[in-house]
Formats: sequence, structure tokens, C-alpha cells
Amino acid sequence: MKSLDLRFRAHPWHGVTLGAQAPAVVTAYIEIVPTDTIKYEVDKTSGLLRLDRPQQYSNFCPSPYGFLPQTLCAGRVGELCSERTGRSGIVGDGDPMDVCVLTEKELSHSDILLTAIPIGGLRMLDGDEADDKILAVLEGDAVYGRLQDVSQMPNSLVDRLRHYFLTYKQAPDRLARVVEITHVYGREEAHEAIRRSALDYLLRFGS
Repeated sequence: MKSLDLRFRAHPWHGVTLGAQAPAVVTAYIEIVPTDTIKYEVDKTSGLLRLDRPQQYSNFCPSPYGFLPQTLCAGRVGELCSERTGRSGIVGDGDPMDVCVLTEKELSHSDILLTAIPIGGLRMLDGDEADDKILAVLEGDAVYGRLQDVSQMPNSLVDRLRHYFLTYKQAPDRLARVVEITHVYGREEAHEAIRRSALDYLLRFGS
């Protein structure tokens, strides 16, 4: 059976672990990089990287962007968002926990795994759905690798990330703002969000 398993690629959401040191150190799967003019997204059934949509405006993601394997934004993540925002009726968006990974290096392509250290996050709401964006640094990165908390990030970089996520769903026929970012939070809250998303995954999919 093991030899048969080696013939198939692991599903990046279900077949890769979050990491033995999570939430302090995590595995991240990267779907898009800053040079992409197309938004790619993993097809949840096959695990292959799928073209989601062309970027409608000259809006590029400021950092490599993807998700944390074996996480899910569901009930527990929604509850955390409700606790922190004081709003009721918030649910998770049903997707893996998103992550932006800061690095000085230019990644030439996506569809890769890397090791990252979470330092904070953006609490984003898409209607009544929690859609958090964990902010992390590439392990060992010469410029960003020593950052321990989002408070140490340059404000201009935080602003660029906020702007991207507040506008990346806009299209010429849909200019209205459809998402909001209520908080920029630090490392400890990022760890709690990751723990809850890992629990949500276990409750939905089992061990």
C-alpha cells in the first residue's frame, strides 16, 4: 500500500500536515505569488491548482499567498471572530485558513510548500463570514525572518496588504466594497485562530 501511495501526489489541503510545531511554526501551501496576474486557487476535489480568475485591475498580491493545510474556517473560527468583533451570527467561510508569507526572496512560481512563522493576522469579514488572513514570515528569511509580531512590520506593508484584500474581489461590474477588515492582530491571536481552524478541520474531516 505504501508503494502505491508513492505513485500519487498528496492533496495540499488534506494530504499535508500543518506541522509538528504548529501554531508557532507551520507548513504553508502557496497558491499565488506577487508576479501573478491570474488568481489561482486549489481545486478542493482534485488538489490541483486551478485558474480562478484573471485579476481585473492592476492589483498584485504584495506577498506569496496561500493556505494552511488541514485547517478549516468553520464554527470555532467564526466564534473567535464574533468574540473579538462583538458581532453575532458570524460563521467561517468553509475554506482553509489563508496565509500571507513575507519574504525578501522572489518566488518564481506557486504550487509549493514552505515553512512559515505566524506573527499576526488580518480579521477580515466577507458579509457574515470570517475570512482571516494569517500574516507569517518565511523561516530563515534574511529580512523578515526575525520579526516576531505584526507590530514590528512596516506600516506601509500592512497597508498594502489591507488594500489588496479590500479590493481584490472588485470587478468592473462590481465596484461596491464587499469585504471589511476589522482588526490587525498580533502573534498570540494568530496562534489562537490557527488552533481553532485546526480543530474545525478535525471536527469536519476527522484525524
